Amino acid sequence: MKSILTSLIIAVLIISCSSPKKNNNLFIINQPAEFESQEAIWLIWPSTNHKEGESVEKVTLSIIEALINDINIVVTCKNKELLKRASERLKTLFGEQPRLKLLELPSFEIWARDMGPIFVETNKNTLAIADFNFNSWGYSDTLDIDTKTEEMYDVRVAKHFNLPVISSSMISEGGNREVNGKGTLITTESVESNRNPNMSKKEMEAEYMRLLGVKKIIWLKKGLVEDNHTFLGPITASDGTKAYTVVTTNGHIDEFARFVNDSTILLAQIDSTEFSDPIAFENHKRIEENYQILSKATDQDGKPFTIIRMPLPGTIFSTMSPGDYVYEYIKTLDYEDGSTFPKGNTVKVIAALSYLNFIITDKVIVGQTCWREGMPNELKLKDEKAAQILQSVFPNRKIIMIDALAVNLGGGGIHCISMYQPKFPSN
Repeated sequence: MKSILTSLIIAVLIISCSSPKKNNNLFIINQPAEFESQEAIWLIWPSTNHKEGESVEKVTLSIIEALINDINIVVTCKNKELLKRASERLKTLFGEQPRLKLLELPSFEIWARDMGPIFVETNKNTLAIADFNFNSWGYSDTLDIDTKTEEMYDVRVAKHFNLPVISSSMISEGGNREVNGKGTLITTESVESNRNPNMSKKEMEAEYMRLLGVKKIIWLKKGLVEDNHTFLGPITASDGTKAYTVVTTNGHIDEFARFVNDSTILLAQIDSTEFSDPIAFENHKRIEENYQILSKATDQDGKPFTIIRMPLPGTIFSTMSPGDYVYEYIKTLDYEDGSTFPKGNTVKVIAALSYLNFIITDKVIVGQTCWREGMPNELKLKDEKAAQILQSVFPNRKIIMIDALAVNLGGGGIHCISMYQPKFPSN
């Protein structure tokens, strides 16, 4: 596929071997918010499915189709073979597209939000990459070879653009950080403290400020139950059966709370009619505790937030069988509750999905539908309600809803597999 130069996206298919620039006088002044002007959206071309018959590639193509007419899209591929396949597939479906760029960039997973490039603005009126450490969402060690490959993803992007890197030994994933672009960050304690057990909140806040230029951090408590770490053990469903989470993060904020502008937060809410479901009721308790924190919180200028509530789809179950990518991983885990994984048998799993895990671009919002043929009609109504709320908070942007269950079965959503590249005034 032919590539056309834009101000930041260089049309090459390999990463430069040059080292990132270093400048001891450089410091970060701001990470723009996702709802601000963007240069591009980054995606990683999938090399596998989480469950047989559920195509992650199809979800990726749906995102590209929704955005291709309005924003530059960078798709990275882990090797030359996958790049060739992706190039041919995209050319067949979309023809020659000047907005679409492909890069060869090593990675094992697709979660660009978590290990992808965090573009920040410096005091020199230039771009830099903020580089937090990574331990595969708490499932691995930072020195594990596969984990290190993922951790180097953003550094390789910096090399490609010849941008400076501001690094930290602190572990933090993009999916657990929401910024309003004015100096406020919201995050969940259950994730950040888990990743950094030897750091105090004050020490972590100092790193957020240094790498992202934020001035104020709001700490929420826990995320959704379906996002609990898988190795904590299976969760009891309303019918008494046990279900496993799917290599999840232990509470990423982008599943339940999102900035939609610098003073407005979209926050999940559980309807009281669902309280008979123990998973929904636990989610209700967690979210309302977070609501109390947010309702009393103020931004970097001491002003309160507007909070708008968004329904959750409810617990959606699936199954995993021997041979499925996720099954083959979770069967290897040591379960902290003492349970034993039933190797060789099909297991029940909980999909990690939420209406709040949406992609924001300048002209288009990509959200998720959850209803499929045979599911309760109430879920279809929730899909419609979620789209209406997204339209109400983004009145000047087009809302496109897609089925992303194939991604959800790997532990996240469409926001998790994308990363935004802001457009800076100096571009």
